[in-house]
Amino acid sequence: MNDCIFCKLIRKEIPTKVIYEDDDVFVFNDINPKAEVHLLIIPKLHIESMLQLTEDHLSLMGKIMVLANKLALEHGLHGGYKTQINTGIKGEQEVFHLHVHLVGNR
Repeated sequence: MNDCIFCKLIRKEIPTKVIYEDDDVFVFNDINPKAEVHLLIIPKLHIESMLQLTEDHLSLMGKIMVLANKLALEHGLHGGYKTQINTGIKGEQEVFHLHVHLVGNR
């Protein structure tokens, strides 16, 4: 999707500090952090929201959740953290590219 801000970040059309990147996933800091650590973990594949997920996405979503835990520990969140996925307009999703918020304080 050409106008998606997250797709532009993935394509390096908009600069950001990349926290993690592989063939499937892209991770960066939230521009309006709600805690000391506030990362956004996004699939490189443009998926609008959880509403579009199918069984074909099981491996990708599992990878994202395991990565969330790894990143949380690497960022010192040993006491715990939150993951959050806002879904759709009524779920207060603001950017329509599926993303997982990883939020916590050290």
